Amino acid sequence: MNRNRIRVWACCLALGLAGCSRDSQPLGPAAGPPLAPRHYEVRGVVIELDPARSNLLVRHEEIPGYMRAMTMPFAVRDTNLLAGLASGDSIRFRLVVTETDGWIETLEKVNTPATNRLPLTGPFRLVRDVDPLQPGDLLPHYPLTNQWGQPFSTTNFHGRVLVLSFIYTRCPFPTFCPRTMQELVRAWHALAADAAAPAKVHFLVVSFDPEFDTPQVLRAYGQSHGVPEEGWTLATGALIEVTALAEQFGLTFWREDGGWAHNLRTAVIGADGRVREILVGNRWTADDLAQAIRKALAAEKPAMP
Repeated sequence: MNRNRIRVWACCLALGLAGCSRDSQPLGPAAGPPLAPRHYEVRGVVIELDPARSNLLVRHEEIPGYMRAMTMPFAVRDTNLLAGLASGDSIRFRLVVTETDGWIETLEKVNTPATNRLPLTGPFRLVRDVDPLQPGDLLPHYPLTNQWGQPFSTTNFHGRVLVLSFIYTRCPFPTFCPRTMQELVRAWHALAADAAAPAKVHFLVVSFDPEFDTPQVLRAYGQSHGVPEEGWTLATGALIEVTALAEQFGLTFWREDGGWAHNLRTAVIGADGRVREILVGNRWTADDLAQAIRKALAAEKPAMP
């Protein structure tokens, strides 16, 4: 693996990548009674349809008061709404957002000139040319900084099963970074039933927005999501390091209209420092993750004579 090659990475649209951004403070679990569902009228262009998963990838305009213009997949509960749609169609739809979910409720085509193109946006940035990691590969060394402002390395966790995930604290859409954090915390509590498990497991959540997500912001974000003080690290680092680490797990992120567009990855690293499993997207649950962690823990136990 060669981490010394340098390349210039251009921000571009990529099938299956998601985006989420707004200018407000990081989201945490709501206090008090659940908030009523919010409804937004949105315009956008269809990038890709996935009826089998009830998903629609859309390059949407700014949603005032909620989200910048972005490219991301939305759930469509009524797949009849996808009938007759094709990539490149301009659409208008109603988006329903709750504390933990979001989906397209109504949708219609909009007639627009054929010149309605999707511009590629975002600055160039310098990144390493890295190879993708696969199960069995060793997790490389990356220097990061934790929520207390202390430097550490991704190789500091040998001897414990490491759960590695990526977020940024200003991500507003409930099924992306907020759901990732929610499921991570739930998986941690699921493991707490085994008194020995928490001491053998560590959760590492890395932000790819170092400009905003300072150690102080990450610390507050963790507290707002009920992250335990022990066994968890919320971290960030130099953008070139975070980008390389993320890309090795298949996570890509880029600037789009001032926010971050991104996909989702969570990985389980064995106590020997080798990748055990990579969870793609946001369809996995806390139970799925807990099961993957238990498998990694069991793999470290010596075989019976």
